[in-house]
Amino acid sequence: MALELTAARPDPALLDLPWRVPLEEWPEDILAALPRGISRHVVRFVRLSGRVLAIKEIKDDIARREYEMLRNLGRLHLPAVEPFAVVSGRVGLDGQPLDACLVTRHLQFSLPYRALYSQSLRKGTATRLIDALAVLLVRLHLAGFWWGDVSLSNTLFRRDAGAFAAYLVDAETGELRNRLSDGQREHDLEIARVNIAGELMDLDAGGLLQEERDPVEVSERIMTRYRDLWAELTSEELIDDSERWRVDDRIRRLNEKGFDVDELEITTDIDGTSIRIQPKVVDSGHHSRRLLRLTGLDVRENQARRLLNDLEVYSASTGRQGEDEEIVAHDWLASVYEPVTRGVPRHLVAKLEPAEVFHEVLEHRWYLAERAQHDIPIRDAVADYVATVLPGKPDERAVLGVDTEELPVVADTGP
Repeated sequence: MALELTAARPDPALLDLPWRVPLEEWPEDILAALPRGISRHVVRFVRLSGRVLAIKEIKDDIARREYEMLRNLGRLHLPAVEPFAVVSGRVGLDGQPLDACLVTRHLQFSLPYRALYSQSLRKGTATRLIDALAVLLVRLHLAGFWWGDVSLSNTLFRRDAGAFAAYLVDAETGELRNRLSDGQREHDLEIARVNIAGELMDLDAGGLLQEERDPVEVSERIMTRYRDLWAELTSEELIDDSERWRVDDRIRRLNEKGFDVDELEITTDIDGTSIRIQPKVVDSGHHSRRLLRLTGLDVRENQARRLLNDLEVYSASTGRQGEDEEIVAHDWLASVYEPVTRGVPRHLVAKLEPAEVFHEVLEHRWYLAERAQHDIPIRDAVADYVATVLPGKPDERAVLGVDTEELPVVADTGP
């Protein structure tokens, strides 16, 4: 039986590994000393061609299925480990067939949950891990992926500004469909609750769990966090024509949960106006690059996200979502953004840069609308902002509270 290598970009160096030896017997000198999570299969890490690979020994058909599933998840840009190869047709030194191996790229700076608990962590770590897992599960379910074995053990975690980001590491039991039913989602949730409770009880028995509550009680958090986020992302809202401010309110809540708007749909019928939002998690710098391409505005990332959100609302509310986005962006720039920034009197233009003024006007408009419980025209929001808020802002030109015009002039002495 010949060794068979399946890979999108095969590395010949893979053939140099001792495939005729069972994985658990591989020599230490070729292994990478990285923490491993609990697995029902043998898993080892190796360094190869300047990268670290994770190798899992499983049945041939399961290895191929999981390899293809991980590739599909990658095409959908979902948080999961990257498949590298499947090695099959292995025969031991004694002539007996050996299981195939699934090879994946090691996710840098990630750790299994037990490795995290071996470090000195503050209280509340379990709830933060569960929150990250809830976000991951919602993203997978939105894409139509049923996991079938949701657990902390089948997840890798990366630190993320005091929280954690979760990545799927085991897709053996998963199924990818066009859409999941409520029953399928609830089944995954129940699997998660039971598995997490068992994993936390195991940590508690070893004296590693910092939580003061019962592990079963802590595991229930996956249910509430998941359902809260799912409802925020998928529920349709009926609004009156005078309540468009609630669209901005919905986007604001999504942003606070770490999601951005990929697609916003607003439809009007006899019963009122409904909103449907498709969430998306994007890379750093995505918003500023996209806004620059669409409008020529070169602003900071958070400002760009705010402006793009307003552009999405403009596109949806004017029924122009099927048009070329650059044409819509040009019209938004001319009819919304520029009138707002031009509405600042000359004696106040040094207070804030234009993009920040636009952001603050949108914030001010939202507060006015929330207080009034109906839409506020943008021109009225600009007028009120210029009259009541902007004059109290310090000039951007100020350095440590001193206006630059008051600083002494230093003569130019040349090079």
